[in-house]
Amino acid sequence: MNRIPHSLSSAPTLWDLVARRAGLTPDRPVLLQERRVLTFGELRTRAERVAAGLYGMGVRPGTVVAWQLPTRIETALLSFALARLGAVQSPVIPFYRDREVGFALRESKAEFFAVPGVWRGHDHAEMAGRLGAKGVFEAYDALPDGDPSVLPAPPAEGTSVRWIYWTSGTTSDPKGVLHTDRSLIAGGSCLAHALRPTADDVGSIAFPYAHIGGPDYMVMLLLYGFPAVMFEHFALPDALADYRRHGVTVAGGSTAFYSMFLAEQRRQPGTKVVPTLRLLAGGGAPKPPEVYHAVVREMDVQLTHGYGMTEVPMITMGDPEDTPENLATTEGRPPEGMEIRIVDGEIRLRGEAVCQGYLDPAQTAAAFDPDGFLRTGDLGRVTDRGHLVLTGRLKDVIIRKGENISAKEIEDLLAAHPAVADAAVIGLPDAARGELVCAVVEQPPGADELALPELVAYLRGAGLSVHKLPERLEVVEALPRNDTLRKVLKYKLRERFSGDGG
Repeated sequence: MNRIPHSLSSAPTLWDLVARRAGLTPDRPVLLQERRVLTFGELRTRAERVAAGLYGMGVRPGTVVAWQLPTRIETALLSFALARLGAVQSPVIPFYRDREVGFALRESKAEFFAVPGVWRGHDHAEMAGRLGAKGVFEAYDALPDGDPSVLPAPPAEGTSVRWIYWTSGTTSDPKGVLHTDRSLIAGGSCLAHALRPTADDVGSIAFPYAHIGGPDYMVMLLLYGFPAVMFEHFALPDALADYRRHGVTVAGGSTAFYSMFLAEQRRQPGTKVVPTLRLLAGGGAPKPPEVYHAVVREMDVQLTHGYGMTEVPMITMGDPEDTPENLATTEGRPPEGMEIRIVDGEIRLRGEAVCQGYLDPAQTAAAFDPDGFLRTGDLGRVTDRGHLVLTGRLKDVIIRKGENISAKEIEDLLAAHPAVADAAVIGLPDAARGELVCAVVEQPPGADELALPELVAYLRGAGLSVHKLPERLEVVEALPRNDTLRKVLKYKLRERFSGDGG
């Protein structure tokens, strides 16, 4: 068994984790990207040199530094350099453009802004200039460098706010979520202890490193001393060569990632798409039970899914040794120290992994109840054995003729239909009923186009109550998704189909 030294798991800051792991296993790899390898020892040494370079530029403890960078070894080095300095860092998803980036820069009052230059056809440096950003510097493949002897002592505590993450704005501006090193370590520790990795595992970071999952995953690598492959741009089947080359054993990201791996597996049934893969894991979006069963059945790997959000990076996580029923139908159990309270169906949270609130004090006041529990806006219940079951979102409940209908319940049933690759169920305004139930479906290649009567008959056969049956069906080429964990953007579907009789 790969035990975590107590001194490592109780580290007060992220930099303490780096320093202690580098002392334990300096020559073991931590990050792999194409043909490049970064060891734990090099992570500490190079991050300190980058920190010294940043210090020479004027970055000090408490300085706000925003960065909008892709998933690269250099990005991790820059982030840990900022953690070494005790700066306040504000990661911005690299796909965001003027509205979201300008808002993040203004609200965080960033004094420096690291960009990749021209990346995937977009000139980030030009955008930064257009937005009037301060202290703009490029950090794609060349990072600031200096002599670490000039550095002040590392941060002594991990309870100060040193991270500003951004919720993905939909119809309103994003929220700046305030985190500490301790809250990020708590979230990553939950992930690590739930997945039970060993030093022989090889993970993968296929999502934007600027997502809250970035430090979450790095904490797991630091605690257990194993490496992960980084993907600057994730797409299948192109990424499969690196998965195979590095012998990835643990992969995933979210439900959309599971489906992408499944699609590749179905192109070569009987031969494992990644021979070394033993576990898919992720969170951030609902997981229909049929997806779990299909992954286990067709890919011959285990799947564990969890529940997290920008405000609380890891709330619950499935245990690889749990029962198939629990892994298929629940989000797992919370770690020690995470309190879950259900109030009128809503999930509320209190614990060390919970954020400190938002940049806007009014948003903070509205988000926490009088007992200090964060209102998540998610609906759910806790089973007798302590597993959390998600049943939908407060804003995702369709109210038809006064009856509440869970969109997730219908989506889970649709996921098992052979002519459905993915589905989103939304409520649309209706004068007579208040809202009508609309199923928006993405179909697999070669499938015959679905018709509403066929869909309704299928759902009735699956036992769905008559009052929950969709009254409208829309078949789309692709559901709109965000660029982080590929969540379906239902607000775009509502905008598209509201007021449209089809």
